[in-house]
Amino acid sequence: MGKVAFLFPGQGSQAVGMGQNLRNSEEKSQQIFKRADKKLEYNLTDIIENGPEETLRRTEHTQPALVTMSVATLELLKEQGIKADFVAGHSLGEYSALVAAGALSFEDAVYAVRNRGLFMEDAVPFGEGAMAAVLGLDRKELQVACEKAQSEGYVVELANINCPGQIVISGTAQGVELAGGYAKEAGAKRVLPLQVSGPFHSSLMKPCAKRLGDVLATLDVRDAKVPVIANVTAKEVTSAAEIKERLIEQVYSPVLWEDSISYLLEQGVDTFIEVGSGNVLTGLVKKINRRALAFAVSDRESLEKMLEKLEGGNK
Repeated sequence: MGKVAFLFPGQGSQAVGMGQNLRNSEEKSQQIFKRADKKLEYNLTDIIENGPEETLRRTEHTQPALVTMSVATLELLKEQGIKADFVAGHSLGEYSALVAAGALSFEDAVYAVRNRGLFMEDAVPFGEGAMAAVLGLDRKELQVACEKAQSEGYVVELANINCPGQIVISGTAQGVELAGGYAKEAGAKRVLPLQVSGPFHSSLMKPCAKRLGDVLATLDVRDAKVPVIANVTAKEVTSAAEIKERLIEQVYSPVLWEDSISYLLEQGVDTFIEVGSGNVLTGLVKKINRRALAFAVSDRESLEKMLEKLEGGNK
């Protein structure tokens, strides 16, 4: 096996009932859920376990729920002695990555993302912002479609550059609709509106960034022990000061996911482990490089399947 990267999912990977196996059978993982409830002073575990889905989907709950799920899963990898050479997280997943890298305590991470979720909800009145996934158009052509809408006075920007032919745009509802139309004219296969409560990773989130900066200033952010690939630059960060800066910029900047995975591949990473709920990032890795090994681990069963495949490959 070459180098290993742990990947941590972001919003959209949550599911009611996620982590049940961990809570039922893994003592250390169970403790993580309890620590989240204690730090946040409300029963997040109950929302994760029982929903309803609309409640879990509220950004202020989704964000700490996904960090909790990822860090609870991370306990299994630690127990097996599986270590990462690099870590990266998609949007809010970057906070889970920072916990894995020793730059943030788990408690500080759930506290930060709970606030991040509240600030993101507050930044733009509900219904005024939107996001949409554009399929089958390259980055340059989509940038031109956004610029056309911008020239007509609307806010719309590239938000998540996920993999070739899958890019999310974000901005005002009218801006996203207009740019989506221009994207279709330019040859996009589909434009899919996303079920989100705001225009994340766009300049409309700048008011949220200032408030998030104030929260991060109160936390103990340390230098990372493992390089973290920042969403904003798709490059390694390890210094505490730079980590804080990148987290603030991340709220209103595009997530350079395709570039981040390409960078990891260039560094010799050949095994990617998605830690937590779902397998969205595993799918994106495969679209960026079909030959890379990518596994989604969310409980002991999926961990054992991965270990079997890796051992099989090493014989």
